[in-house]
Amino acid sequence: MTRVRLINAARIIAITVGLTGSSFATQHLTGPDQGPPVTHQQIRQEQVTPGSENPIDLKVQVRYSTLPLSFEANQGQTDWQAQFLSRGKGYTLFLTPTEAVLALRSGAQARDNEPGAISTVLRMRLVAANPHATVTGLDALPGKAHYFIGNDPQKWRTNIPTYAAVRYQTVYPGVDLVYYGTQRQLEYDFIVAPGADPRVIRLTFEGADSLDVDAEGDLVLRTTGGELRLHKPLVYQETDGLQQQIPGTYRLTDTRQVGFQLAAYDRSRPLVIDPVLTYATYLGGNDLDSGYAIAVDAAGNAYVTGSTWSSDFPTANALQPAKSSGPDAFIAKVDTTGTALLYSTYFGGASDDWGNGIAVDEAGNAYVTGETWSSDFPRANALRPVPGGIPNAFVAKLDPAGRALIYSTYLGGNSDDGANGIAVDRAGNAYVTGYTSSSDFPTVNALQPTHGEGFSDAFVAKLDPAGSALIYATYLGGSSYDVAYGIAVDHAGNAYLTGLTGSTDFPTVNPLPPARV
Repeated sequence: MTRVRLINAARIIAITVGLTGSSFATQHLTGPDQGPPVTHQQIRQEQVTPGSENPIDLKVQVRYSTLPLSFEANQGQTDWQAQFLSRGKGYTLFLTPTEAVLALRSGAQARDNEPGAISTVLRMRLVAANPHATVTGLDALPGKAHYFIGNDPQKWRTNIPTYAAVRYQTVYPGVDLVYYGTQRQLEYDFIVAPGADPRVIRLTFEGADSLDVDAEGDLVLRTTGGELRLHKPLVYQETDGLQQQIPGTYRLTDTRQVGFQLAAYDRSRPLVIDPVLTYATYLGGNDLDSGYAIAVDAAGNAYVTGSTWSSDFPTANALQPAKSSGPDAFIAKVDTTGTALLYSTYFGGASDDWGNGIAVDEAGNAYVTGETWSSDFPRANALRPVPGGIPNAFVAKLDPAGRALIYSTYLGGNSDDGANGIAVDRAGNAYVTGYTSSSDFPTVNALQPTHGEGFSDAFVAKLDPAGSALIYATYLGGSSYDVAYGIAVDHAGNAYLTGLTGSTDFPTVNPLPPARV
């Protein structure tokens, strides 16, 4: 079976809905009509055809994390001050003549490198460095970057060269600086020529709330967008192709500048100082892994869900220790320090499974929702034990240890159904939202009991704490396409959801005046 997942953007009409059981309100933001909306799953791959050649080389996607960072020459696609830019997982790096600017994305904005709001900007400057250092790209990559933004071809930028590294020549006398890395980490080397003095190298960081060297010798920068860690520098000289390591550490000055403290070395030979920057924690295995949602409990433990193709995805206290087939959903609980897996498990069947949303209650039970193509998806105390169509949405509740399913059920009808968001109230009721193309999606106490006859309708459903009954479930849509992506619930049990609609007859109550949107 061929599964085509749309790449083009939708007509942008956002819907914000507050459900109180019998009423709702909407907000429309209209834009150019470009076709039906995309779901979380539709943007992951253009086409997947099991057992046949795929026009996308899946191995390139699989090994994405080991590829070198790509540095684009700035040809007008970004701020004129940047000479090169690079996009990593969770950040964009801009290299100007005098500083490196790291724009960090957080949470959902960081997943799959989606464009989104910048949570933190960190600037690294070289103190008293050469402001006229020559900046060049090294090791040209075969790929080119293209920007087709808007409908004015004069503003498009195409065939932009990309490089595996960028070199700043003579930032200090006899010292060059080279940026490079992989998709999972950013590195920069100071290359000190024979006879040059590495003590002149001094760094300042703007945008960090705190700056410390920890017991491991790492430089830790804490920001509002997350923790960055410059690992203890690897300092070495090469002799006949072999590295001779030189003991070295970070040195903080009284003015919070950062330098390097090095042991004695042979000053007649070049010296390399190599810090490695990591941002947050990566969770994954030998294949393509993607996290799509995260929740945090009162103690600060993080709950993550997404999908993985990896056969060696890290598991701990696993409900399902081995991957079934294709991509499986995963569910992981990470401790407050981000250094230990309290549990981590595959969650899926013989076909494709995606974890799109996660929530946690006050007792530490995790609630997960998503989309499955598997007829043997793991079920327990299921409200709907068999899928009505393919794909179907699913909803599952795990106990605090992650070792038992309190319930796990399909949710859907006779056609395509997928869930994108989930929330939980104090009583343990789960609120789920997504999209449905099914004419027989199960409805209970529905605001809109029938499908709107369009490409898809949004839906919202409330399950009781045992997952044994729908308290309510309703379509929400008009005569075109409607998809809900996120949901929240307040202390009174009112549900709020948001998404996209292409329907001019989408149900509205007390809408915002057009002039306000």
